Parts: sequence; structure tokens; C-alpha cells
Amino acid sequence: MIHDDTLDRTTSGSGLVCEHTFDEILNLDAGYFFYNSKSNVRVPSLNTVLEEVTNKNKSINIELKPNKGLERLNVDKIVEEIKNFSLENIFFSSFDLESCIYLKEKLPAALCGFLNHDFSKITLKDTTDICKKYDFFSCGTNIESFSDTVVHELTNCGILVTVYSGKKIPIKEARNLWEKKVTSVFVDDPTDYLEYF
Repeated sequence: MIHDDTLDRTTSGSGLVCEHTFDEILNLDAGYFFYNSKSNVRVPSLNTVLEEVTNKNKSINIELKPNKGLERLNVDKIVEEIKNFSLENIFFSSFDLESCIYLKEKLPAALCGFLNHDFSKITLKDTTDICKKYDFFSCGTNIESFSDTVVHELTNCGILVTVYSGKKIPIKEARNLWEKKVTSVFVDDPTDYLEYF
């Protein structure tokens, strides 16, 4: 379970994730990014995270990464990994449309959201049509691409809207998004949010 294609931003390692074994990645410090000091935090396996999510009756969003030509294999491996877990608390998302489509072919009942960071490349109308055609339950967008029109068009079609940012989204801004019918806000560090709720 690692977000980026490379190890550099969120671990003490460097280079492409796909060029390292899990045992190599397991030895890296994955807490420094969050705590700005050396830690014993390690990158967990998907199975470990799913067990934790199940035990605590929480939900998880598994983002399907493009993985440079290995997208279908990535989906196959994730589907294999989750077979012993209920889909009830799992949903998926991806910027990679083919990964989303393939996931829905493999698991038609799975909740999958399409992520679109640039409506000038895939228009809002096309995004809405794609979500309806493939039964994607949500659309995620970068806060810079978010607008009242985006949330209005998507929610009018029954598509949930999620918002993310490369920067921290302050609680005040998140509250404004929720008031506009945004379903969820993605953040790296939920500490302020936990205090708010």
C-alpha cells in the first residue's frame, strides 16, 4: 500500500516502487513524511490494511494506479487479494479509465470512482457520460478543477463528488465543499478533521 509511483516522497527510500520487492519496501521509514522525524512506521501490505479496516468496521478507498503497462495485472492482483473480504467497506478509484472499466468487468458490484483532474482534457459532459455508462458511483477532482457547475452536473446525475488537493485542505474550505454537496475530501493528515468531528 503506497500512493506514489516512487518511494521518494513518502518513504526514506528512492526510485520506482515497481523496482523494489515488498521486503525491501518494508524496511523503509514511511512515517517521516507525516511526522518530520525518524519513525518505526512501515508500508503495510494490502491484506494487513484490509484486516484492520474489517476489524474496525471502517471503509477504504483503493486507488488503482496505472503501473506503466501493468494496469490489468494490477487489477487482477488486487481482486485476488480482496477475495476474502466483503466489498461492503471497499471502494475503488483511479485516474486510469481502463483500470476502472476492467475492475467493473471483474467485479460488477464494486463501487468504483473515476478521477479527473482536468476537465479540459476529458470534459465534464464526457466525464458524466463515462460515469453513467460504466456505473461509476463517484467522480473525484482536484480542488483547482472544482466548481459549482462540476458538483451540480455530477450530483444531478446521481454521481457523488470527491475532492482532493496536493496541498492541505483547511477545515473551513472542507466545510464549504461539504455544503456544496461534495461527499468527501481527501487529505494526507486527518488530524484537524478528527478534532473537528
